[in-house]
Amino acid sequence: MTTAVQADPVVSTPYGAVRGRYEHGIAVFRGIPYAAPPFGPRRFRPPVPPEPWDGVRDAGSFGPTPPKPPYSEAFEKYLSDPVVPGDDCLNLNVWTPEPGPGARLPVLVWLHGGALTRGSSAVPVYDGRAFARDGVVLVSMNYRLGVEGYGLFPDTPANPGLRDQLAALRWVRESVAAFGGDPDRITLAGQSAGAISIGALLAAPQAQGLVRRAVLQSGPPEAFDRDKVRRMVRRMANRLRIPAVAAAFAEVDRELLLRTQAEVGRLSSPVLGGPSFGIVVDGDLVPRDPLEALADGAMARDVELMTGWTSEEYRLWLVPGGLLDRVDRLGAVALAGAMARCHCGAEVPRGYRALHPEAGTAEIVGQIVTDHLLRIPMHRLADARPGASYVYEFAWPSNLPGLGSCHALELGFVFDSGDVPESRKLAGEGAPQELADAMHGAWVRFATDGDPGWQRWDATHPVRIFDAGEPRTVLGPRDAELALWTAAETASRDRAPTEEADAVPARTADVRATIRRLRRSTGVRRH
Repeated sequence: MTTAVQADPVVSTPYGAVRGRYEHGIAVFRGIPYAAPPFGPRRFRPPVPPEPWDGVRDAGSFGPTPPKPPYSEAFEKYLSDPVVPGDDCLNLNVWTPEPGPGARLPVLVWLHGGALTRGSSAVPVYDGRAFARDGVVLVSMNYRLGVEGYGLFPDTPANPGLRDQLAALRWVRESVAAFGGDPDRITLAGQSAGAISIGALLAAPQAQGLVRRAVLQSGPPEAFDRDKVRRMVRRMANRLRIPAVAAAFAEVDRELLLRTQAEVGRLSSPVLGGPSFGIVVDGDLVPRDPLEALADGAMARDVELMTGWTSEEYRLWLVPGGLLDRVDRLGAVALAGAMARCHCGAEVPRGYRALHPEAGTAEIVGQIVTDHLLRIPMHRLADARPGASYVYEFAWPSNLPGLGSCHALELGFVFDSGDVPESRKLAGEGAPQELADAMHGAWVRFATDGDPGWQRWDATHPVRIFDAGEPRTVLGPRDAELALWTAAETASRDRAPTEEADAVPARTADVRATIRRLRRSTGVRRH
């Protein structure tokens, strides 16, 4: 008796047909180009459509990844970032249980994190099999990173990496029905830099109507200071001894450009600041600050939102390289540095000490910076949104020493991919499958019908807590910190300039020098 072999799935796209593979009963298509290779005359330029192809293109393996520097040795221990060589790096992947028109399944489009300098859709943690198994078409994409995607130049449009994401999203809208997806039920989800990108896309006039729902994990809508990004480009140009213009950068060898970017960016971290790349207001795709545009209801009014964070985001930024112990030893100097980083007065660290009397200096600094950069903006976004919003907190601590419930730890649970070695690099051995079932199930429900399974955000501030036990909803778990920041901002507005200077000793040269030494000694980068 012979068993029939299932034929490889073939689907037509606007640019040609692609052949995927069946894996565990799921049709998987990898490396489908949504834009032309961004090199040669297209380097540093907005994306353009790919050249159509004849016949059937093989889509059995991941396509090339965009140029990016490797993680430092300290971070490589926890985070995986595979490299696939080649020019055709603007590509995407599709996992579907039912390829072909007519299925009309919900779609989840995933944007990876990595500080807009690292990461790709080929990271094994992002395997879409579990979503497809549960009736959701999963699409993941690559986009340009670092100076290639977010360098700011006078001779080319800003934010080409964000423009890549928009091009991929348009491809999904136009093409996903052929893969079994419903173009009217697209959920855009991402973590860290991916979530920040989603905030910008939701606020972009060109992206209106492309998505129905959005999930922002550990990344609020924000726009970087243009001068900060220009400073990063100028420092690279000085090292390369070229003008700070795209035409000159386009002539530089890719590997040399990556090494230079890594050298300059080594002094950056979310906790300590420093030069970095980011999405900027450009008067076009990003006409104004995304958080303001979304909070005042000017954009994406009808998009349903789910947003959240991990309880100890900062531990991924402080544990690798031993920065946690260094910050603890610095004591008052570290607290002054946090005040400078967050532009707040001494009442903020005093308030956190009172709220968390058992916490060490590093924990206080980490929570202050995390709340300032992440939780407070996301809180206020949920408060201001006219439509439905849901908020969660991931609180399960890693089984690895020191990591706690750190940044990016929730990813293996969201994707139900805890069985891959790359998930265990952060979670350790023995991560609870029940937690993955609960969290992944919530994401599936939200993508399917907009209700993840708990109370929507209202004046009581309900937050779904995902921990080792049964998920539970807690009212206002971060309200004390929110009230502290609100009071501090009011005091700052009322404070005279001379009083402000006295209240923030972090602006002294000694503190700035200490922060610079910490950056040089660790090379921490945001995931």
